[in-house]
This record gives sequence, structure tokens and C-alpha cells, in this order.
Amino acid sequence: MTKKPTHKSKPSEASVSAQSAKDASIALVRQARLTELSAEQIVTELKKGNKTALSRAITLIESTAAKHQAQAKEILKLAFGPSKSLRIGITGVPGVGKSTFIEQLGMMLTKKGYRVAVLAVDPSSSLSGGSILGDKTRMQELTQSPLAFIRPTPSRLTLGGVARHTRESIILCESAGYDLILIETVGVGQSETAVFDLCDFFLLLQLAGAGDELQGIKRGIIEMADAIVINKADNEAQLKIAQSAQIEYQRALGLFPHKSSGWQPKTLTCSALHNIGIDAVWSMIQEYVTLTQSNGHFAQKRIDQNLSWLEKTVVESLREALLLHPEVIDQWDQLKEKVSKDKITPVDAAEILLKTALRTKT
Repeated sequence: MTKKPTHKSKPSEASVSAQSAKDASIALVRQARLTELSAEQIVTELKKGNKTALSRAITLIESTAAKHQAQAKEILKLAFGPSKSLRIGITGVPGVGKSTFIEQLGMMLTKKGYRVAVLAVDPSSSLSGGSILGDKTRMQELTQSPLAFIRPTPSRLTLGGVARHTRESIILCESAGYDLILIETVGVGQSETAVFDLCDFFLLLQLAGAGDELQGIKRGIIEMADAIVINKADNEAQLKIAQSAQIEYQRALGLFPHKSSGWQPKTLTCSALHNIGIDAVWSMIQEYVTLTQSNGHFAQKRIDQNLSWLEKTVVESLREALLLHPEVIDQWDQLKEKVSKDKITPVDAAEILLKTALRTKT
């Protein structure tokens, strides 16, 4: 049997040109990553609305590398200042449709000319520590808008539904000129109250007919909400169920003490899937902002947010500084071994460690 001749075809000029352009683009990207920009340069670009600079700044803020922390603090210092943005926290159980709701709200706002930043916090695995970070995939249409910025962030097991550096990311987005900051929480249920200290308006998404009515009447996250929106009223039958749940929630809200803001929390229904009722939610938020700005509550809440930020930063900084001290680390390892062998109670071990830590911080 004769062997068929093999022909080595030469690549066309078009394919060579395309490959060259691709190689050049990759080289530029790598060069940009290697280029060390100063904090001043990053903030200058960030304030021009440069999304790449904003992403880089947030990455530095989130980095645990010691070499990045000093620059991150300088960036935050330069970016910090008065802001006219609106911070909206959005929470709800997994599957309630937070991402779909946020995309529809974001698209409506960008069409009105608003610049919208979405800070989406994804849960981290307690085993591997990894996160899917799939919010950009779920918000494909909003991702393509030049007026929108979407940043998924791993929670890294931080409690409260938000990531540790969400506060700093908000400041950076505001410095970049975004009018609205939408903060999407992890979605773990009643514990997601940390976002309340980050936002101006706290929106809770709920499902009807899933047992949430009785759960929701409990104090906690419901009591903090400025509005409850029952999502997935996608057809006539689901709308009736949602309206029934809406009545129950409104009755429950009437049992709670009046808010210091002077705002009476409201309940609405919507279908994020079919973009029904999203405009009514935005009108309600605007009504809230008008009221709280006129009575001074809006400005006071921003002050309270900064004071809460100060308190949490001090606690976190002290914890890190103490546990990184050589003497404390040595004591820590010894105490863990004793606790694991039931030679000492965890309470006594903590007291000993605290005394060692305080003794070494002079």
C-alpha cells in the first residue's frame, strides 16, 4: 500500500497577522501587569473612571501580601472623601433571584444614565477556601454596559454576608464616580446583618410559598430591612401567592418599633425574570432617600457607618498584631495542644493568651 503524501500548508498571511496581533496584545497585558504604578497614579486613573485602575485598587485592598498592604492604605487615604452616591444592600436566601434582580435594576438605572457598581460577595468553601465568583456570568447583559462595574469577591468565611474589605471597595467605587453601589450579600439567611452597617438602604428579597413568611416574622434581618420585595411573581398564580405573602409581611412589619429614620418599611412584589415591578422598587428607594435626606437621617447614618468601620478595623488590627507576635504565636501553639488533650478549658486558654498578648504589646 502506497503511503499518501503529506502536505504541509503554509499559514495564510491573515492568520499570521492575527496571531501576531494576539501575541502583541498578550505582551501588552503582561507588561501592564508587571508595571508597578504608584498609589497616586492608580487613584488618578481611578478618579477618571478607569475600570482597570479600580479593579487593581480593589485587588490591592483585598491582598493579604505584606508588600501590598502599605500601598493599599495609601490608595484608600487618597480615594477617601465626601460622596453623593447611594449604597443599596440587597440580601436574601440562596435561590431568591438576587443576581437577576440586580441585573434588571442595574440595566434600568444605566439606561437612565446612572453609573452603577455591583459588589457581589460569593460564599467561600470551608474546606477548600475557594469561591465560584460567577456573578459576571449571571449578569451578562449588565456586564457589557459601559456604565456598569461588577466585582465578585470571595467572602473568605467572613460572617455577616459580606467580605472583609467590602467597605473599602465601596469607597473606591465612589471615588471612581459611580452613582449607585449595589452590595449583593452571600445569601445565607438570618445572619446577614453586617451589610446593614454598609448601606443607606437595606433591601430584603423573599420567596413566597417557601416557608419564609413565618421565618421572616422573626426579629433580626426583617427588623433591619427598609423594604421587603417578594420576587418570582412570574405568572398569575405566583403573583397571587406573592401578594398573599406581601400582606403577611406588611402586618409583621407593623409589630416592630418605628425606625429612627422616620421611614415605614414597605413590601412589594416583582418578577425579576420578566422585569416586572423593578421600576416600582426604584421609585420606593427614591422616596426613602428624599425622606431621610430631608430629616437628616441619611447623613447621620453615613457617620454611623464610618464609626462602625473604625471599631471593626481596630478590632481586626489588634487581633492580627497580637497573633503575629512571636511570643504570642509560641503560647498559642502550646495552648492549642493542651486544649486538644483536654488539659485545659478553652476559656482558661483564651484568658492566658490574652494576658500574654497584653504583656507583649509595650
